Amino acid sequence: MSRTVYLAAAGRIRRWTARPTARDAQRSLARQAVSVALMCAAVDGLNFLTRGPDPGPWTPVLLALVIAADVALATAPRFSGWVAVAHAAVGVALAFVMPGRNPSTAGQLVSSYRAGAWLRGRSSVASLITVCVGILVSAVVTGLTAPVTLLGVVAANTLLPWLVGRYTTARKEHVEELRRQREATLRDAEAEIAAAVTKERETIAVELHDVISHHVSAIGVHATAARLNLTGTAVPGDSPVHTSLAAVQQSGQAAMTDLRRLLSLLHDGSDSTDQPGVTMLPELFTGLRASGLHVTFVVYSSPPPLTKEVDITVYRVAQEMMTNVLRHGDGRVARVELDCNDGCVALTARNRVASAAADAPYASAPPGSGLGLRGMRKRAEALGGSGTFGVTTDGDYWESSVTIPLAGAR
Repeated sequence: MSRTVYLAAAGRIRRWTARPTARDAQRSLARQAVSVALMCAAVDGLNFLTRGPDPGPWTPVLLALVIAADVALATAPRFSGWVAVAHAAVGVALAFVMPGRNPSTAGQLVSSYRAGAWLRGRSSVASLITVCVGILVSAVVTGLTAPVTLLGVVAANTLLPWLVGRYTTARKEHVEELRRQREATLRDAEAEIAAAVTKERETIAVELHDVISHHVSAIGVHATAARLNLTGTAVPGDSPVHTSLAAVQQSGQAAMTDLRRLLSLLHDGSDSTDQPGVTMLPELFTGLRASGLHVTFVVYSSPPPLTKEVDITVYRVAQEMMTNVLRHGDGRVARVELDCNDGCVALTARNRVASAAADAPYASAPPGSGLGLRGMRKRAEALGGSGTFGVTTDGDYWESSVTIPLAGAR
């Protein structure tokens, strides 16, 4: 029993402390509007019955109008102008039919505030002018003719609450604009940081590739050459010299493998364990078919289990190939072929070029900068592969082909 009570109390606390949703906020505003409307109806109805001359035959009708105008304060914000005009009309009716009977003061103040807070532009100004005229007529009919007095009545009952409503809305919009500017600034700062990090990663990758990989490769080459030169000499094959050179050669190959893995990580900018691979190519093409591009995927020979770097690279290359098809092809048909032979995995994409079809949906696409092609070629070359790209001999099709060794060895 105690556990049930505890869980129920915990559930209530979570509901009370949870961040309100848009629906919760809308319901809360509706409840507040109804509460304000009922409070105004109670206050104005009580004032109507207790102040002014004795009741007459029109008293029930006018009381009903006062209460109805106040209850209308619970309506949607888009009716704020009409509600304010209704309060002014009730005030004029009271002034003509029962002079001396106090108008709906509380409802008048709230309706003027709503007109200033919820309406915009001409609608807000038109409501203000109409209500001011109604207040002036009511005041003149009841005997208030002094200009200063009339100005005070209009300012207190209409202009002041209208201005407060305008100020409240303007302040809210200003705070919202500051929030948007702050979010935009944060996004720009994050983008700049990400760009700087990416640039630094690329710089490091270039230095590793151009400097360190060159020296490590040279170490392996010299170790292999030294072993070959020792063959046939007086130095036995199982001597410490041969053993040391073999160890140097193997260490160089392992270092190159690790270096290629590091370069791939630097270029991708994320951990390769979370990256897609060849097995997700059908899913990629299915998504493209849903967007209107008919992709024919042909697998001539399924590759064996690939290394993580090769697996990711094949997928990324296919992704870039499809991006080029959408940007620069006719956007209708593409053929992708996957083959595995001679220790390599080959990926080829062929599509009709946009210029070959006058009604092609992507015929107006601007020519690319070539970064995508260079990126595919660099990905392949980083794993010892190659890439060829160009228009076929008949000039109607573009063909992209990338070949990568299965082991990713250079």
